[in-house]
Amino acid sequence: MSQVNTIEAVAGKPAVLSELVTRVTCPNPGVMTGPGTNSYLIGKERLALIDPGPIEDSHIQLLLETVGDRLGWIIATHTHTDHSPGAKQIAEATGAQIIGALVPDNMHQDQTFNPDREITHDEVISTHEFTLRAIHTPGHVSNHYCFLLEEEGLLFTGDHIMNGSTVVIVPPSGDMKAYIESLELLLDYPLVALAPAHGALMENPEGVVRWIIDHRLQREQKVVNAMSSAFIDLDDLVLSVYDDVDPGLYPMAKLSLSAHLIKLRDEDRAASEEQNWRLI
Repeated sequence: MSQVNTIEAVAGKPAVLSELVTRVTCPNPGVMTGPGTNSYLIGKERLALIDPGPIEDSHIQLLLETVGDRLGWIIATHTHTDHSPGAKQIAEATGAQIIGALVPDNMHQDQTFNPDREITHDEVISTHEFTLRAIHTPGHVSNHYCFLLEEEGLLFTGDHIMNGSTVVIVPPSGDMKAYIESLELLLDYPLVALAPAHGALMENPEGVVRWIIDHRLQREQKVVNAMSSAFIDLDDLVLSVYDDVDPGLYPMAKLSLSAHLIKLRDEDRAASEEQNWRLI
């Protein structure tokens, strides 16, 4: 097992993280993307590319220069527009196979994504150099997959786990119950480090995963504490439940709040009428 280097993500410059892994960060920084979207190259002789990123010319050109004629697979953790749109252009230039999963709804999805092969849970992509195992991790969106590099215990987490911020869960495809269950699933794997699509590598995977689960359940308890048997509007509820975040983030917070409320409703703990919610 090779040593993994926890180098900060810097746009425009490939970072060699181990003998098998190179990271290229797209120059698309922002509130939701952190330093930018991380694209990961796995292998030495024949490469797999995880999350090609958006259509950003300098990023795509750098990826093409780095892979040369060695690219075999282009893999999307999911199809949000900062992750998968670059796949088509890179595939046309290299002949690499596009792998990923489609999603039923079209909210914020990359409509250009057309995989040559749809991935399934526990499917393996392998060469004599590496083994990548697909782990279905719905929650952020229903077609989300993480990929485990078994030789290094390195998990490419896409947007399932990000460094520096919590993940927004966007219904209807996003599902809070599925998200927590997917996090719990990761505890069954021998993880050494986490390679998120946004931010630097994260050590102590078990501790990180357990913290996220606890954080989500604590947020759920704040939802319950802020409610009663009387209906309350979503706009009022977000003020109490997310009183610890910048008000500028309330539009995003309302999406995750909706996911919490849908989970409570599915568990027969809450009821709704349009945008109004109450405890049962």
